[in-house]
Amino acid sequence: MIVSRRKLIGMGAAGAGGLLLGGCDKLNGSETFRGALGSATDLTMRSQRLLMGDALAREFTEAEMSPVFKANGSLGVSDPVYRQHFDQGFAQWTLQVDGLVKQPLALPLSALRALPQRTQITRHDCVEGWSAIGKWQGPPLAAVLAQAGLLPSARYVVFHCADMLRGAPYYESIDLVDAFHPQTILAWRMNDQPLSEPHGAPIRLRVERQLGYKQAKYIMRIELRDTLAGLHGGKGGRWEDALGYQWYAGI
Repeated sequence: MIVSRRKLIGMGAAGAGGLLLGGCDKLNGSETFRGALGSATDLTMRSQRLLMGDALAREFTEAEMSPVFKANGSLGVSDPVYRQHFDQGFAQWTLQVDGLVKQPLALPLSALRALPQRTQITRHDCVEGWSAIGKWQGPPLAAVLAQAGLLPSARYVVFHCADMLRGAPYYESIDLVDAFHPQTILAWRMNDQPLSEPHGAPIRLRVERQLGYKQAKYIMRIELRDTLAGLHGGKGGRWEDALGYQWYAGI
């Protein structure tokens, strides 16, 4: 039987919950056990990158686009700062880029739209088991990072978002390999229309070689870091912190 990576990640998250429900929290709390899981994740990432190299995720034609594209994750944002920006059509919104960079940035939406754009029709694969094909447009993340200039110690790109999940701020992170992949874009347009609120306005991440929970929405700030330790739950993303999803969700 062939089991997809999407199902394996979901099974892994369910299995972690099962350990707790079954009274095996002692095992789950073991540093050795958690280290073994982390090593398996690292091996998966290295193996997949060795096989795929810098290959592109499959792209589709407009005729293959899904008639309905379900919104993943949060469908709206209650944060008052976000609501004000939304009501103003994001005219005063800026994307903050800081951390381990040579030149911190505050980029209005107009500046992101003025950068060279990439348009791609790709499949969104959700860990919950559904998929949809949509058209995305936005500047490559690499172009934004090039403007900021990375310090030598930068290793991770962290996306701080306006929404909340289970009472904590939503965030996600990727490493520089995925950050500089040509299909990793900051999408502001979906299916030839500006992003709606359910789909992550004003911008969302599209990192096409990873599962849907890595596609952070409502991005307000991008931070360059040398480590994920000490950041929220320390696992590199809100779903990773909350449910034990794997940090690397390659497909």
